[in-house]
Amino acid sequence: MDDVQSLRRILKAYKTVAIVGLSNNWYRPSYFAAKYLQKQGYQVIPVNPIYTEVLGEICYPDLQSIPYPIDIVDCFRKAEEIPALTEQAIAIGAKVLWMQLGIIDEVSAAKARNAGLDVVMNRCMKIEYARLFGGLNFMGVNTKVISAKRPLWLPY
Repeated sequence: MDDVQSLRRILKAYKTVAIVGLSNNWYRPSYFAAKYLQKQGYQVIPVNPIYTEVLGEICYPDLQSIPYPIDIVDCFRKAEEIPALTEQAIAIGAKVLWMQLGIIDEVSAAKARNAGLDVVMNRCMKIEYARLFGGLNFMGVNTKVISAKRPLWLPY
């Protein structure tokens, strides 16, 4: 799912994000992205069997252990772990399977789509949010989003 409107729809509509592989180390990309998403109003649920808490949130060992509905399963894991995470995302009724930068798994994507999930591959939620709702452009970064259309919603 690469079109801007679909990414905006997902980022605007779904606010509960289970981040699989979230590290408690501040210098890891997963930590940085999760902290940013929290500041943007997302409910971040850490999923990592190593920790009991990350960023002030209870950390769960796996997706099935989370006691409430999840909108987005954001995968900070290796490509070979995506098929199992896809099965888990489907089983818990997630709405979106999000694979981070560098992760592309067409078979898992097709399986998730067939189960009714939206799928985003090879993209970072933090970067996409900043690109589409403001944040990157303030630093002079070309977001490659040019439109004469006013967005249906404003980020502020």
